[in-house]
Amino acid sequence: MGALSVNTALLRDILVGFVRDEVTKVGVNKGVLGLSGGIDSALVAFIAAEALGPENVYAYTMPYRTSNPESEAHAKLCADKLGINYKVIEITPMVDAYFQMIPDADNMRRGNKMARERMTILYDHSAAVGGLVLGTSNKTELLLGYGTLHGDMASALNPIGDIYKSQVWELSEAMGVPREIIEKKPSADLWAGQTDEQELGFTYREADELLFRMVDQRMSREELIAEGFDPAFIDNVHRKVQGSHFKRRLPVIAKVSNRTIDRDFRYARDWGK
Repeated sequence: MGALSVNTALLRDILVGFVRDEVTKVGVNKGVLGLSGGIDSALVAFIAAEALGPENVYAYTMPYRTSNPESEAHAKLCADKLGINYKVIEITPMVDAYFQMIPDADNMRRGNKMARERMTILYDHSAAVGGLVLGTSNKTELLLGYGTLHGDMASALNPIGDIYKSQVWELSEAMGVPREIIEKKPSADLWAGQTDEQELGFTYREADELLFRMVDQRMSREELIAEGFDPAFIDNVHRKVQGSHFKRRLPVIAKVSNRTIDRDFRYARDWGK
């Protein structure tokens, strides 16, 4: 078994229990998520359906006019297999209305706007059904900063944020995620032909091997080079991890009192219940 391989039966039990406990402890029993047609959101849907019951899971696919139709087809395939609540909400009208004022906006700005538009919809529907928004960003994406702050990186709780993309694939196999979803190229589907790995410049499996040693095993640069990693690749990934750290932290509050929120005033999220 490789260093990144996991005990899928144990991991499944832990994540299902996590979702069940963290949702119900705040007084609700429903989960809401964006179902993109990709493997991360599919796995979270499988975990949520097992934890809360399919009738208590609400999944939304939110395509833009340039989205690949295959994404919606795969999202529906996943939803139908699980028997969860499912709805398609088109985001083109609201996104285009905004960018009519900024016609020269580049792909990054447009992609960020789409991601945040989708998250506002999820939070609105979480209020409507009385549930919590479930995050779908994996550990690789979070460490690399490959996500939109207050967009796809937002959530009330995230069951897969501490498992690498390689482990997402492994657990998805074990839980029965449709093969069409497991085998497709990872893509945020923000514009035509976009793929994650093409944009990053390396594969997730390559990144995972390095990140596991860099983060979990705390290997130094010298040790990583001795392991056979290219120095330029090490430096590139390190820059991404360091440069995106602000995305993994709550907003910084200026400390001017004895008890500052998130510094001295820190309680569990179910405090007082």
